[in-house]
Amino acid sequence: MALNKVEICGVNTAKLPLLTSEEKRFLFERIKAGDENARELYIKGNLRLVLSVIRRFSNSSENVDDLFQIGCIGLMKAIDNFDTNLNVKFSTYAVPMIIGEIRRYLRDNNSIRVSRSLRDTAYKALYAKENYTKKNQKEPTINEIAKEIGIPKEEIAYAMDAIQSPVSLYEPVYTEGGDTLYVMDQISDKKNKEENWVEAISLQEAMKRLDERERHIIEMRFYEGKTQMEVASEIGISQAQVSRLEKNALKCMRSYLRA
Repeated sequence: MALNKVEICGVNTAKLPLLTSEEKRFLFERIKAGDENARELYIKGNLRLVLSVIRRFSNSSENVDDLFQIGCIGLMKAIDNFDTNLNVKFSTYAVPMIIGEIRRYLRDNNSIRVSRSLRDTAYKALYAKENYTKKNQKEPTINEIAKEIGIPKEEIAYAMDAIQSPVSLYEPVYTEGGDTLYVMDQISDKKNKEENWVEAISLQEAMKRLDERERHIIEMRFYEGKTQMEVASEIGISQAQVSRLEKNALKCMRSYLRA
């Protein structure tokens, strides 16, 4: 997904216009009066907002032009439904609408098949969530959604999980000081599958080469099956520090085992 390309859908993203607060207010007054030219100008003046949102989906395999077009649909829906009488910035209202539109598109084009009943439940929940947000300018809780559509919250949660797009284990979730944390770093190893070297007697000797904190981290990660987040919470350091110490410890142990 090439998000750095200058031209998307025939639009030169390097030359997208910016609207001042006064221009936005003036154009919205004309939009409410039915001026289609003002609506078009307002859309063009907020295309940077769409561009910033689709960057969040940089790990998606979808074509950036397609995502941009879907994001523009979300932008137009936001313009048509925005209430200027509420004390809320347009961008604050529009961003969730644009994200929601893109997520719906990605769900509908998901290669993983989900049963019709689950998909229907999820869409009912999403529709109720969108209406609630539009009406109250805040997102509802799952209990409020369940009450609105008359479906148990457990079924809603299950349906929503079922339609989520799959995520790669190697997708980065956080970066600090050059150390990148991936999804797989946050998954517990319940079965301790490091049998190819954990079972070796020399492993104990390798662990003796580590200092006390590194040894404690290795024991919690590979013997107790804890996530880096759980280890960080237990010993009182950041997850990034746990990742760095773990990598250094494993490097030291591998060097000893290969010697």
